[in-house]
Amino acid sequence: MADATQRLRRYLDDELEECRDEDVDQRLDELTALETAIGEARVDAELDVLSALASETRYSLVRALVADGDELCVCELDALVDVSESGLSHALSRLVDAGLADARKDGRWKKYRATNRAVALVTVLDGSVTVDE
Repeated sequence: MADATQRLRRYLDDELEECRDEDVDQRLDELTALETAIGEARVDAELDVLSALASETRYSLVRALVADGDELCVCELDALVDVSESGLSHALSRLVDAGLADARKDGRWKKYRATNRAVALVTVLDGSVTVDE
């Protein structure tokens, strides 16, 4: 922490042309308030969502659900990814747990739908990535 404080002091000295102890203390208080405002629980929840997308299988499933815009049966999703049935089940379960997909039973079939959270994340990613073709 002492190194970080010294770096902050050097930065503020460059920015303010003359840095006092009060300036460093004030900025540290502001940064602590930012960290508190975000909250550890929120960070943990967001990391859970991001880690759920950090698998090619799960991400492909989310993209398919978002692109379809409706429900897809697990048998349709199985045709999209090259994993075992238990791998597919685990991937879908992880997406449901992260709030990226909803599931429901329809007779003997299980159907999945992208949540608003999944749609929002995919929309943001669509606008932030360029693909070289």
